[in-house]
Amino acid sequence: MCGIWATFGVTGGLSPTCIKCFAAIVHRGPDAWRIEQDSREQLAILGFQRLAIVDGLHGMQPMRLHLYPRVTLICNGEIYNCERLREEFNFPYETNCDVEAIIHCYKKFGIAETVRRLDGVFAFCLVDGEARKVYIARDPYGVRPLYQLKDEKNGVMGVCSEAKGLVGLKHKASEISTLGQFSPGHFEEWDIGADNKVALAYREQYFTPGTPPKFKTFVPESDLETLDIYEKTAALLEAACKKRLMSDRRIGCMLSGGLDSSLITALVCKLAKEHKLPYKIQTFAIGMGDSPDLVAARKVADYLGTEHHEVIFDENDVREALDNVIYHLESYDITTIRASLPMYLLSKYIKEKTDTTVVFSGEGADELAQGYIYFRDAPSATAGHEESIRLLSDIYLYDGLRADRTTSAFSLELRVPFLDIQFTSHYLAIDNKMRQPHEGVEKHLLRSSFSKSGLLPDSILWRHKEAFSDGVASVKKSLFTTISEIVSERLPSENHTYEGVQPTTPESKYYRYIFEKSFPGQANFTPYYWMPKWVKVSDPSARFIKHYAAK
Repeated sequence: MCGIWATFGVTGGLSPTCIKCFAAIVHRGPDAWRIEQDSREQLAILGFQRLAIVDGLHGMQPMRLHLYPRVTLICNGEIYNCERLREEFNFPYETNCDVEAIIHCYKKFGIAETVRRLDGVFAFCLVDGEARKVYIARDPYGVRPLYQLKDEKNGVMGVCSEAKGLVGLKHKASEISTLGQFSPGHFEEWDIGADNKVALAYREQYFTPGTPPKFKTFVPESDLETLDIYEKTAALLEAACKKRLMSDRRIGCMLSGGLDSSLITALVCKLAKEHKLPYKIQTFAIGMGDSPDLVAARKVADYLGTEHHEVIFDENDVREALDNVIYHLESYDITTIRASLPMYLLSKYIKEKTDTTVVFSGEGADELAQGYIYFRDAPSATAGHEESIRLLSDIYLYDGLRADRTTSAFSLELRVPFLDIQFTSHYLAIDNKMRQPHEGVEKHLLRSSFSKSGLLPDSILWRHKEAFSDGVASVKKSLFTTISEIVSERLPSENHTYEGVQPTTPESKYYRYIFEKSFPGQANFTPYYWMPKWVKVSDPSARFIKHYAAK
């Protein structure tokens, strides 16, 4: 996890406004920073905030190679197949930094094939000074964030890991300029003109959920031919965890005690022993006093023998964190903010109290494996599949956003194996009916794939689904109730008019009010409120769905 920032076509050079914008993402890279302006592309400024995970000595960016001195790269990402690419194409690497593979691939294949050959998560900006081109690209599911400012009227474009690094420039742009997320699974090509202004030349979507890998896979298909669907599912999820162990910093796991985080934790612990990591895996759970998640997570940690940390939070913690969470999220979505509060507080603890920097979590499983309780109401297997595709396509706006922002706020790097390309391609290719909830149990196929592994106690493997913001709450008092009390104290009495999605409850009105303080007029950041489908509810909490109490 790092922070990238770049502007093209902005006159005035490294102005105080630019420096202030660049500094707004310092939390993403506390180890070092660099900002550069090349006299040959006078209106191009590239900045990088670094969190050193791999190759602490030579991994600084903007990156240039002796072999290709006119190509400059800034990238927030991890390229898991960097060594396989080196071996396959005999690339002469100059560093041990995995993102160097992007430059070599670009020079050999061009940008369109490069993005398809990368097995990893990434958001990057590559400048080819000789060709007078700028390329922008983002990984298939948007695990790594990227925002883009476009002012094509004035030949201006900017990118940043977070919107807060561009919103100051948006105020100075033309009335038709736009600021929003760069779409996952896309790349763009921009021309640098003689006046050093830029113009969009080409844009392409290279991935949709379920697209088979175009790269040489971590697990060869020949190794999977004799396995049944359940064995293949288990093998590929383990492989997704294995490739993500790449780190020079300590690894830990966020553990709610639910199926998703527990499976990932169990696999990471298994692999850590096999790789003889010189430390125990740390696990981290959070809850309000007697929360169900704390009890379940403790059971998993005891079973796996981890170094377990429990974080107890209360109403005062929520009160103190709420506005900061909205600022870091850059969203006013109700579900996202609720679920972000405990994850934000947990990340704060990890940063301040431990030496873990890389954290694994279970994000993506509910979208991929039809884990939300409302999937039980899907009218058909096809409808369930289509909803899964929709959720995966938009995950970068909701759960993916939450996962990145709450961890990056405290300079942690999150890794999400469930969104591995080989794994998701396999899982989405399984017959729609097999992926449906079965006998009232969501993610039945995923659970069954590990039923004989012994990785987890059966009580955890088959534990009833809890939404994160529900599971961390006290049995006596929900997080929703706590937030409602805070909102009633803080919400201004005057009414406000907003564009885009309209807030209708005191809670949603307060979230929008705080959001507008930092991101005025950016209603597009939240295109719709996340809500369950096929059920009649007015609140996104799982506790309002009729199946919730069905154990």
